[in-house]
Amino acid sequence: MGAPMRRRIARLIGTKKPSRTGVRTGRRTRAATTTATTTVAAAAVFALGAALLAAPPPAAADPAARAGTTSVTAVSAADPVTDHCQGQCSDILPPGQNGNATLVDILGNRGFGTFPAHASDQLSRYDALVAGQDGLTDAKLTDFFNDSSFGVPADQVESAVSPRADVTITRDKKTGVPHIKGTTRYGTEFGAGYAAAQDRLWMMDLFRHIGRGQLTSFAGGALANQGLEQQFWPAAPYTEAEYEAQVERIRTANGERGELAMADAQAYVDGINAYRQKSKDARNFPGEYVLTGKIDAITNVGEIQPFKITDLIAIASVVGGQFGGGGGGEVKAALSLLAAQKKFGVVAGTEVWESFRQRDDPEAVLTLHDGSRFPYARKPDNPRGTALPDEGSVRAEQLVYDRTGSAVTHAKAPVDAPERLKPAQGIFDDGVLPAGSLNPEKGMSNALLVSGRYTVSGHPIAVFGPQTGYFAPQLLMLQELQGPGISARGASFAGVGMYVQMGRGQDYAWSATSSQQDITDSYAVELCEPDGSAPTSASTHYRYRSVCTPMEKLERTNSWKPTVADSTAAGSYRLQVWRTAYGMVTHRATIGGKPVAYTSLRSTYGHEADSIIGFQMLNDPSYVTDAASFQQAAHRIGYCFNWFYADSRTTAYFNSGMNPVRAAGVDASLPVAAERAYEWQGFDPATYKAAYTPFAEHPRSVGQDYYISWNNKLAKDYDAAGFGFGAVHRGNLLDDRVKKLVAAGGVTRASLTRAMADAALADLRGEQVLPELLRVIRSAPVTDPALNTTVQQLEAWRSARALRKETAQGSHTYGHATAIRVMDAWWPRLVERLYAPVLGDDLYEGLVASLQVDESPAATQGPTGGHSGSAFQYGWWGYVDKDLRQVLGDPVQSPTARTYCGAGEGLDACRDTLLATLKAASVKPASEVYPGDDNCSAGDQWCTDSVIQRPMGGLTHPKISWQNRPTYQQVVEFPSHR
Repeated sequence: MGAPMRRRIARLIGTKKPSRTGVRTGRRTRAATTTATTTVAAAAVFALGAALLAAPPPAAADPAARAGTTSVTAVSAADPVTDHCQGQCSDILPPGQNGNATLVDILGNRGFGTFPAHASDQLSRYDALVAGQDGLTDAKLTDFFNDSSFGVPADQVESAVSPRADVTITRDKKTGVPHIKGTTRYGTEFGAGYAAAQDRLWMMDLFRHIGRGQLTSFAGGALANQGLEQQFWPAAPYTEAEYEAQVERIRTANGERGELAMADAQAYVDGINAYRQKSKDARNFPGEYVLTGKIDAITNVGEIQPFKITDLIAIASVVGGQFGGGGGGEVKAALSLLAAQKKFGVVAGTEVWESFRQRDDPEAVLTLHDGSRFPYARKPDNPRGTALPDEGSVRAEQLVYDRTGSAVTHAKAPVDAPERLKPAQGIFDDGVLPAGSLNPEKGMSNALLVSGRYTVSGHPIAVFGPQTGYFAPQLLMLQELQGPGISARGASFAGVGMYVQMGRGQDYAWSATSSQQDITDSYAVELCEPDGSAPTSASTHYRYRSVCTPMEKLERTNSWKPTVADSTAAGSYRLQVWRTAYGMVTHRATIGGKPVAYTSLRSTYGHEADSIIGFQMLNDPSYVTDAASFQQAAHRIGYCFNWFYADSRTTAYFNSGMNPVRAAGVDASLPVAAERAYEWQGFDPATYKAAYTPFAEHPRSVGQDYYISWNNKLAKDYDAAGFGFGAVHRGNLLDDRVKKLVAAGGVTRASLTRAMADAALADLRGEQVLPELLRVIRSAPVTDPALNTTVQQLEAWRSARALRKETAQGSHTYGHATAIRVMDAWWPRLVERLYAPVLGDDLYEGLVASLQVDESPAATQGPTGGHSGSAFQYGWWGYVDKDLRQVLGDPVQSPTARTYCGAGEGLDACRDTLLATLKAASVKPASEVYPGDDNCSAGDQWCTDSVIQRPMGGLTHPKISWQNRPTYQQVVEFPSHR
């Protein structure tokens, strides 16, 4: 491509989109618009696209055109599978099903706000529930959700293609979801891969490169791209031979199901590659390949590299690390424990630290509230093998080496601080996926299930789904699979969608939330030198079962150069990690003056794809026939998830995960000495296998009156990894609402959905902690008139359920906006004033490193960042609530070791602290509380909260109102069963 043409494209893609959003096309053509002016402008863009692509496909909404297929016939849903949901199953996945956009589509979207068909047609319906929940009825559910019945009625068929004679992919007019029906198993899975490539080819390519630590070489050296590969590759730095070994192990270690799983995976890959080649030949491939320099727009020279089964393992390692991991953070926990012991002494300091760790707080909201106990990872009475570092000796392991060019410039900024996109920059200067978009600490999915004993129909009802973030396109994609041994509809992660991972079968539905139990430990390995000389902190040998053993060095060298869409200068660097029998080295330190390396050992390491067997079972109608068989299928999934099930008769729950059986006396919350006596039982470093807790020891239940989950604590005695599972948790927002519904009886799909939607707008601080704050403040008259007015505003907001909700849909103005602004300004100031003076700076900062103070929708810090749509998973709300109740003299179970408000000097001193911090917060202007960013002007409260679909490619989407709910969501009620 010549320089003049590059400049023409760069001018378009480097210009911020106009304020109008254009039209979200449905059945109309890609560039359909509503005004003559926009039509003319769009026509000009298409003309440019035609010149660039030489022979572009028709600008049509027909998904068959996207596929580059030649035989397209409209077919009806012949021989439909029996659907026991009978029209009472619904789902939604914003912004839309179509995640592939040609260069023409991208130019039209960037220049004029137009969209390809089905790229943004579920976003407005998802957004509308914010305002529509109050009048919601069962009949109106499909105003906000898709009908997720099996098949496509004949009059709703948009297109049907047969990439092979034994499979047909039918898409419906309303959503463009692929309904894949095969007459053979191979054909069904081939169709799944083909449809996945139609909808997510570019995304799948991104994720296989993220997993392999090669994103910058593939998509450019933007800081965010560097951050992603630096985040994920060190956790799973496999060689190609190790990828292949995982595939072979699945094939041979799981009997017939293992053979079948790998045959399905191969058929899936074959389908991806068939579309990959066809779209390339038809010049109908995703435009990002042109923008990143992979394919020349004029000559069509270039290649989309073929997919392999090992690519699926790489993708699975990213997905599993993002959503199914658990534990870790032991070194940070050790540092805060040492700070507590230094501040208060060993005994008192340990008590203080434990009161923040809250391993088994009796006030914590539980998913299993029937009194059942499932002991796991509990604090031992007499800990053995704990390996705390010497004070001041810990250093994080260096990951990046040999920076050149733009890599040197980027080294000056942290990897979680994205560069700002300026009009003169290309669309990928901020990375193909914005920094901080993917973070293993996210936990946002939720579930609400009610037993048929409390519903109008007498059948169970479930409203549930995973919160996988908001992306364009989504990490998940919808599909229906019908073929020999497969019958399901729902969501699958792009690139590993051989099976539906969360969705519904013929007469049952299932979903998951991240459970975050502890399957990751940190070991302190003693460093040594093979010649017997004294080791240093840089030594690359360690003692493994008394033998001085070399660490294994794993490396990845990446280089990049500018493209038309990424003006980042050329650069390169080398990624390096050291691997031991106890996992990857993460830190170096000394213990008793002797140098050690801390490692991270995860039970799913080397086994990221083993869970394929469980998902295969969940899709098999001959296997899952009831709650018990569902639990057995979920048990085959090694990732840390809470699994929920509903059919016409009962609900059920199971917690999955490869929970290692630890040596007696080991404290899983802190680093452990790397000695055989403290290893996981049955640990074999050659295969990364160990002994795991059996089915009977996993939290599970059938038929509890109701279940809720919002990444909260699971059950009594079952330790949640990390801090923050105490008296106030986001799960309380669901538990309180569902408990009231169950007490009243007569639950319907609409009423349970309303409970979810109401909790989705609630400010956890305002609902759960503000009442105690106000009680302390009102313990005496507030004599300052201005401050009293602020208190009254907070009281009025709390009386209105402390919601962050617009005055009317589209007003972009919150009711009780002043009270919300005050709370956003008050909370971080309040927490610091309550705790820092008593704890001291070192301990306070150490605890904040393990659990951030706040995660309001307006927050830009923390795991989820700004505009993420998730809030109130991580914060000090339970600490403050418990402390205030102690000051007030209320009953408190498991009280904290000290009282902090007012430095423990009583109610009056506590009240003085609250009033002082509230007064300072009340006068803080909105422009400082909401400082603005590239998407919002300073002081714009609604915009700061708003959810933005983070672009994973060339398309951008309008903002929507903040709501704290799953990305993919189902509403189900089965009236019959097989």
